[in-house]
Amino acid sequence: MIEPEQTDLILGFIPLTDSAPLIVAKEMGFFSQWGLNVKLQKQNSWATLRDKLHAGLLDATQMLAPMPLASSLGLGCAKVQVITPLVLSLNGNAITLSEKLHQEILQENNLAHVTLPLAAYLLQKVINVRKIRKRPKLRFATVFPYSCHYYQLRDWLSSANISEEDLDIVVVPPVNMVAFLQSGEIDGCCVGGPWNAKAVRAGIGLTALTSFDIWQDSPEKVLGLLASFQQAKPNTVIALSAALKQACIWLESIPNRFEAARLLSSDQYLDASVDVIAPSLIGSCLTHITMPPRAIPSYNQFSKSTKNAASTSSINVPEYIRGEWLISQMKNAGQLKDIDVPADLVRTVFRPDIYHQMRLKLEDQSVQFFRRSG
Repeated sequence: MIEPEQTDLILGFIPLTDSAPLIVAKEMGFFSQWGLNVKLQKQNSWATLRDKLHAGLLDATQMLAPMPLASSLGLGCAKVQVITPLVLSLNGNAITLSEKLHQEILQENNLAHVTLPLAAYLLQKVINVRKIRKRPKLRFATVFPYSCHYYQLRDWLSSANISEEDLDIVVVPPVNMVAFLQSGEIDGCCVGGPWNAKAVRAGIGLTALTSFDIWQDSPEKVLGLLASFQQAKPNTVIALSAALKQACIWLESIPNRFEAARLLSSDQYLDASVDVIAPSLIGSCLTHITMPPRAIPSYNQFSKSTKNAASTSSINVPEYIRGEWLISQMKNAGQLKDIDVPADLVRTVFRPDIYHQMRLKLEDQSVQFFRRSG
């Protein structure tokens, strides 16, 4: 067992279903097993969470996968070197349309019902009719400019040759999405759970498709922390990563996931009912109040191994190829124009070396446990 240089830590999180690794690590005692006394601090928006990490008010955070890259490039903020030693989850997002837009799609396309996952071309007639009648553009929301949500929404729309000239895309914090859908301030959103399911349960939205329908097994959330923190406290980072890795492994059991939903529902965490948190955790996508759910077994993925001809790797490894792929999405979105991207950016931000140090410590701990237990 290693000795952390700092044992009292404050970790930031956004109330989302895929914040589960942090909450499970706290509630199931994994942080304590590694000598850490962790306080979880709920944040309302990704921008607030980022700014508090940069200012040192948070020691580490759950982050959107592109965020450490964006921080290190100074996109939308002062340039701060942020790293990730651990991928916390894959997938987990969905695109939900307001009930008003759902009905508009049916009317303009002369449909009795929609087929899911929804094809984006069905929006085209709505957009064209609105232009002719000089009605306001459709307005969609994502959670942060540098997010897989934004890139997934863009990819879905572009499959029907719909661009940002045809509609508006705004940023809304995840916890506010359902209220914005209900009030009509937005017509659709790309957000993580449980907010899609909450909109469906309330009868105000149609979950048209999941992020797994757009990109299969893409990195969604990562552990983010300042490079300077890791340099000063390497053992603390290994202990923190190990506890979260254990939580990710624990979450791969379906029976455990229902218990996780119960933990997440607490006021101090998601403050939402189990019936909107549990579905995605058990591979069920709620679609509409009058329609059956869809089976999406990989809706939320926290820990599994992927195999190819050469090797077996865990999805929790912050592989360079993941970072390079995210950079390509940022370029495609036009976010890196006139930005000097260092050749070694991904290698300084995505840190598989720390992950592998942590994995060895986990293996040592397992060996010692089995020796003690005979």
